[in-house]
Amino acid sequence: MKYLITILLLLWLIPVVFGQAQTSQTPDLVQKIQQIETGLMPPVQLIGESPIHYPIVERMRQLHVPAVSIAVVNNGKLEWAKAYGYLSADSLQKANVQTLFQAASISKPVSALGALKLIEQGKLSLDTDINQYLKSWKIPSSRFTEQKPVTLRGLLSHTAGLTVHGFGGYAQGKELPTVVQVLTGEKPANSPAVVSDTVPGVRWRYSGGGYVVMQQAITDITGETFPAFMQKTVLSPLGMQHSTYEQPLPDARKVNASIAHFGNGKKIPGDWHTYPEMAPAGLWTTPSDLAQYIIEVQQSLQGKANHVLSEQMTKLMLTKELGNHGLGPEVKGAGNALVFSHGGSNAGYKCFLYGFAKTGQGVVIMTNSDSGMDLIYELMRSVSAAYGWSDFKPVMKKLAQVSQQKLATMAGKYTIKDYPKLILQLSVTDNALQVKQLWNNFEFTLQPESDLDFFAKDDGGPVKFEAAQDGTITGLVAWGREHWTKAN
Repeated sequence: MKYLITILLLLWLIPVVFGQAQTSQTPDLVQKIQQIETGLMPPVQLIGESPIHYPIVERMRQLHVPAVSIAVVNNGKLEWAKAYGYLSADSLQKANVQTLFQAASISKPVSALGALKLIEQGKLSLDTDINQYLKSWKIPSSRFTEQKPVTLRGLLSHTAGLTVHGFGGYAQGKELPTVVQVLTGEKPANSPAVVSDTVPGVRWRYSGGGYVVMQQAITDITGETFPAFMQKTVLSPLGMQHSTYEQPLPDARKVNASIAHFGNGKKIPGDWHTYPEMAPAGLWTTPSDLAQYIIEVQQSLQGKANHVLSEQMTKLMLTKELGNHGLGPEVKGAGNALVFSHGGSNAGYKCFLYGFAKTGQGVVIMTNSDSGMDLIYELMRSVSAAYGWSDFKPVMKKLAQVSQQKLATMAGKYTIKDYPKLILQLSVTDNALQVKQLWNNFEFTLQPESDLDFFAKDDGGPVKFEAAQDGTITGLVAWGREHWTKAN
C-alpha cells in the first residue's frame, strides 16, 4: 500500500530469461509453475470485468527488476525453486537458484534463532537485563531503563524501547564503523546512537538498533565473531549452505551475487552497500536457503527436526508479543492459519518470506531492485491463487458511475495539517480523479465506488470525500487516517 505522505522512491535491452528450476518436476507441477509465471495480479480487480494477469517477464521489465528468485515450500519440503533474469541490468550472466541476494531485515528472524539457542544452552536469559551480558558496550542508563530493564525478549520482539528503525549501509570504499561505533553513533557510523527513549515492554516499535544490541551481546558472550557463530549455530545445521553473515561479502562469493539497483533500473554505485549491522540486515542468502529456515520452523514446531531449537522454544518464538511480532518473525493467525513472516528492504534489494506454521507451506521471493516489492506482491497473489491459499487475494471493487459535474466538485487542491508543503492536486479524468502529489510529482488514480467513496486504482486504498450539508466538498480522508482539507 502506498501512503500519500510517503515520498516514493531504463528499460533493458537484454531479454529476461528463465533460470533453471532446482527440483525435478511432474507435469502437474510444471503447469502450476507456468500458471504462477503468467498469473501475476494487481492488488485490485474490478467486479464484472475480465481479471487482469501479467507475465513475470513483462513486469520485471516494467518495474526495472533485473533478477528475481523464488522458492516454494509445499507439504513440508522445498517443492520448487527458480530464478529469472540477470545479475544486473547490464550483465549477460543469468541468475540461478544459487544467486545471492541481501536478505535485509529477513536477517532478523534468522539471527533470532542464534540468540534463542543460547537461551536453551543456559548462556542467555530471555528476561534478564541485557546489560549483564554486554561487555564491550552497555545500554546507557535512562529514566526509562530505571523503571524496567532492556531484555532479550524486548530486543527480539521490538518492545525494548530502543531507537534506530533501520540502517542505510555503507557504499563501497566508505570506512566501516565497528559495531560499538554503530551503537554509540560515533563516526564513521552514519546512523544515530541506539538509546532508550521509552519504558521497555510498554509498546511495540520496530528497532533494528535493538538487533545490533543483540549482535553485540552474542559476540561478548561467545567470544566469536557474529558470522562465525551464526554459521556454526544456525546456517550449517539448517543446511543453508549458500548463506553467510560476513560483511563485507568475501570475494569468493561475489561471482554469483546479484547487483543492487535503484528503482529506475540503474545500478547502485559499487554494486551494493555493506552492513556491519549484521544481525538486523547483513545476511546474504538465497530463497532456497531461506526455505530451509521455513521448513525447520515448521518441523521444530511439531517436534520433528529441532536442529536448532526445541519444540517448546519454537512455540515461544511464534507466540505474539506486543504488536505483530513474536521473538524474531512477524506472527499472525492461529491454528492452521498461523503464519510467520518477514519482509526485507536494503538499498537495492527487496525480499519477502512467508510461512504457514502448521500446514507445511510457504514461499520466499528475493529481488535486486528498489522497486522489487511491487513485483513480490504480484507474485504472492499468483502463488496464493495457484496453491489455493486464503491470503494475498486481490481486493474486489465494483466501479460506480459518477457524473463529470460531481467529479468536478472534488477537483482542486488539498492540504494536511502541520505539513504546509504537502499539497494534493486533484483533476477530473474519465469517471475518475487523477491525484498529483505536488511535493514530488507522484501521480495516481482514484476510481469511484459511490458518489463519495473512492479507491486508489493501484492498491485499493480507500479515500472518502467529506461534504457539508449543502453538498460542498470540504476534504477527504485517505487510507482511513490521513485527513486532508480542501483549499478554497
